[in-house]
Amino acid sequence: MMQSVPLGVSSLQCSRLAYGCWRLAGTWNPREVRPGDESRGRLAVITAYEAGYTLFDNADIYCHGRAESIFGAALRQVPGMRNEIIVATKCGIRFAGEPAPTDPGRYDFSEDYIVQCCEDSLRRMGIETIDLFQLHRPDYLADPEEVASAFSKLRESGKVRHFGVSNFRPSQVTTLQVFCPMPLLVNQVEISLGKLDAFTNGTLDQCLIERLTPLAWSPLAKGMLGDGAKNLSADQQAAYSADRITPVLEIIAKAHGVSPAVVALAWLLKHPAKIVPIVGSINPDRIRDAVKAASLVLSREEWYRLLVAARGEPVP
Repeated sequence: MMQSVPLGVSSLQCSRLAYGCWRLAGTWNPREVRPGDESRGRLAVITAYEAGYTLFDNADIYCHGRAESIFGAALRQVPGMRNEIIVATKCGIRFAGEPAPTDPGRYDFSEDYIVQCCEDSLRRMGIETIDLFQLHRPDYLADPEEVASAFSKLRESGKVRHFGVSNFRPSQVTTLQVFCPMPLLVNQVEISLGKLDAFTNGTLDQCLIERLTPLAWSPLAKGMLGDGAKNLSADQQAAYSADRITPVLEIIAKAHGVSPAVVALAWLLKHPAKIVPIVGSINPDRIRDAVKAASLVLSREEWYRLLVAARGEPVP
């Protein structure tokens, strides 16, 4: 089994890597999903479970809920799996044109919408309780008292065990926590060698102080730090500093006998805030390969070599 860490201040223990379900349907358009896509999605979930991942991250907007349905089908396919994993999902993003054609894309943390989203996610996944329910992106019109009321209703009804946020600034986390009677467990943000903001904007500092678990989405910089760079445009690769980071990753990977993706994930795991990278590949080989990061300990010198490469200049 993979090494585990506490999830926030709760009694839950989660694997050092989480599995992200956003690609399970193979598309963002539910009308394009084919039976083969669904079977590949179920296989990816089961592969991750068998490889030792215990935290599974979803969201209601992933293929308009289809990813949650595929995940639920995988749960039903493997007896006992539900009781051995942490099921996480997110809410709060509304698409343009829904429900009225003129409605804009927006965020919605109103109490009724949060509760309805939770109930819809439970129905799609075919489960009775969500272990970790997160607000997906900050709603500029959010009333923290209203959010806290929604969270309390969901907890008291047994529909949600714990709560967290995603893409929140430290000040937004603090504001919501002041009003919530239960501790927030996580802040899910983009963190990778190609996206260093969390190291400098106070996010990881707050996670250490408040014992929040940082969940890192896109830990391989949209695949740029693995073998997905070929799918990115030159501009995208430049935005993530691929030309600077990749050569150093390859040197360190060769020294340890692992893939560059494993080194990039191990780089995140070394931080004392106990970052949990979310692996989003649906390729079974890549899902299994990523697990090697949990047992790879980079030296301080290797870690800083990669940081310097990512920064494009020496540390101050």
